[in-house]
Amino acid sequence: MEPKMTRALILVAICLMLTLNNAAETKVHIVYLGEKQHDDPDSVTESHHQMLWSILGSKEAAHDSMVYSYPHGFSAFAAKLTNSQVNQLSELPEVLHVIPNRFYELQTTRTWDYLQHTSKHPKNILNQTNMGDQVIIGVVDSGIWPESESFNDNGLGPIPKRWKGSCVSKQSFNGSTVCNRKLIGAKYFINGFLGADESNWDTTENPEYISPRDFDGHGTHVAATAAGSFVPDTSYLGLGRGTARGGAPRARIAMYKACWHLVTGATTCSAADLLKAIDEAIHDGVDVLSISNGFSVPLFPEVDTQDGVAVGAFHAVAKGIPVVCAGGNAGPSSQTISNTAPWIITVAATTQDRSFPTFITLGNNVTVVGQALYQGPDIDFTELVYPEGSGASNETFYGVCEDLAKNPAHIIEEKIVLCFTKSTSYSTMIQAASDVVKLDGYGVIVARNPGHQLSPCFGFPCLAVDYELGTDILFYIRSNRSPVAKIQPTRTLVGLPVATKVATFSSRGPSSISPAILKPDIAAPGVNILAATSPNDTFYDKGFAMKSGTSMSAPVVAGIVALLKSVHPHWSPAAIRSAIVTTAWRTDPSEKAANPGLVYDMGVKDYILYLCSVGYTDSSITGLVSKKTVCANPKPSVLDLNLPSITIPNLAKEVTITRTVTNVGPVGSVYKPVIEAPMGVNVTVTPSTLVFNAYTRKLSFKVRVLTNHIVNTGYYFGSLTWTDSVHNVVIPVSVRTQIMQRYYDEN
Repeated sequence: MEPKMTRALILVAICLMLTLNNAAETKVHIVYLGEKQHDDPDSVTESHHQMLWSILGSKEAAHDSMVYSYPHGFSAFAAKLTNSQVNQLSELPEVLHVIPNRFYELQTTRTWDYLQHTSKHPKNILNQTNMGDQVIIGVVDSGIWPESESFNDNGLGPIPKRWKGSCVSKQSFNGSTVCNRKLIGAKYFINGFLGADESNWDTTENPEYISPRDFDGHGTHVAATAAGSFVPDTSYLGLGRGTARGGAPRARIAMYKACWHLVTGATTCSAADLLKAIDEAIHDGVDVLSISNGFSVPLFPEVDTQDGVAVGAFHAVAKGIPVVCAGGNAGPSSQTISNTAPWIITVAATTQDRSFPTFITLGNNVTVVGQALYQGPDIDFTELVYPEGSGASNETFYGVCEDLAKNPAHIIEEKIVLCFTKSTSYSTMIQAASDVVKLDGYGVIVARNPGHQLSPCFGFPCLAVDYELGTDILFYIRSNRSPVAKIQPTRTLVGLPVATKVATFSSRGPSSISPAILKPDIAAPGVNILAATSPNDTFYDKGFAMKSGTSMSAPVVAGIVALLKSVHPHWSPAAIRSAIVTTAWRTDPSEKAANPGLVYDMGVKDYILYLCSVGYTDSSITGLVSKKTVCANPKPSVLDLNLPSITIPNLAKEVTITRTVTNVGPVGSVYKPVIEAPMGVNVTVTPSTLVFNAYTRKLSFKVRVLTNHIVNTGYYFGSLTWTDSVHNVVIPVSVRTQIMQRYYDEN
């Protein structure tokens, strides 16, 4: 045979093999069927296997392909499928859609004193609810470290009889011994993660536990923040000392591990595993779900199972289970908020009235206050340097924090180093500290945009200052031949004059899917939150760590939701969200959510109207809500969704919207409106009085909004308050004028 022909045949054979391999390659997909055909979970699961069997040709092949069956809150299954099998399943009339598996990211004490949420006051909601006893909080996260003191069951009574869950025993986790009356459930879900790419899991290198046990500490921290038991005299590196506890310290915890540590150090969660975790939580009987993960933009449609949290949360909410989610850590840019579905309680992160001042004294006796978590010895007056310019030997010096490692050692050695960065991430500080340590420096001062995340640098002094203070230090260095500075250990400062702000990293609205839905719903402390962690956590200190992120603020709200659920067990998730939003404070803390007076309630019918209003198809809505749905024509207005907020993203001239409130206070209450209109906008409310009685618990009102602006604007903010002199039921009003949109519509 000719050599050229031989090579050609080999090439053809290789291409054929590659084609066959690609054709046969399987990936995890979620097959969504919508409404269950059976109430018996075993029958639902059997129907899933039969469907796979019909496509794959044998019972054995169907069993090997199946990753999960979702038989409780809805009907769906996850399976490893080829492209051809996906196409065949998609053509079946009972299949609504087949979508590929996707991955989520985690959104990673004094908190409760700050919120005036303590047991010192006899009328406090903690005492009214026996601190959440008998309420079960389900946490979907990276697992739990059950030996932590935060999960002790001292003083707790029997496990609620309605509980159907269990503790699964697997690697380094004996459910029969580590679970107790506090930690009453622990399961793990990894098949979706492994089915996507088994190369993600190298047991020789990855120290993660294939069990409910938490490796990196994230899930432990979240669970302890929501419902950790009282642990006295806790601190982190000696800072923030006090009694650690969760928001509902006697509530029970069920952990659903769906997020997994990678060899790279990241933690990821697959949509298939998240959906299974939520489905199991619904079946087990949790009262509240806390979920601290999400996608970054662009987001998936809320009816698409690629957004496993939105779809799973809908079915949980439909069964009366509030779902609290982290809003994301992509701030401060606008339109970065995630978990935006209107049935989810979306949480942003704020600072607290606590700071960690660290004093830097310059050689001219000027003291600059930085922020740090440094508890080492005093650093006495030491040479201070900002690397810039070039040296005598044509050396180049680098004052940008990310480039400190490029400097010659003699520039950094035995000095305190000032550097500048555009990053607000604490990882930049850690890297800068590491580089200075390697070059034998004594400390680093990082000048950056104001940020709120702090992290210890393993006993090394690393301090953050803003650009103004950094520039002051720089001018001092440039104006002195022998600049020096000394650094003192960090102190803890609480109360005034420390201001509360939305954290820099916290994702901002408006929603990129539906800007008329105000998101986030609420903000809660999420900066330097002290709670339990895993001993494997890099920042572990005697069982605890300080972490920042909306991952931390979401369980703060989940704890509050648990207490409200205890006081008002029959309130809908929307009513609970309304009570929290309408009683939230903007200046001084107060706790009034247990007695809000009025609530803006919603149910599944309202969410269907929302889905119709934003343009989802009848079939996609039917698939999500498990009920045949035909949207009205003309479609309803999204502005009329009964949220505890009013957002008008495109006001051309004027609009009238409707809201309905339910009286949950005294029977004969009479409310009058107080309007704080956004700048340049007229707001009127009719009727001018709401009168409730024994027969009238719900009343509707209309809000007419008229813009006076003659050019396009950004958002302006105001509020609408209904008051009976006892209760002040406040909702935010945000309006953006879009005159040019009106011009194009008219021409």
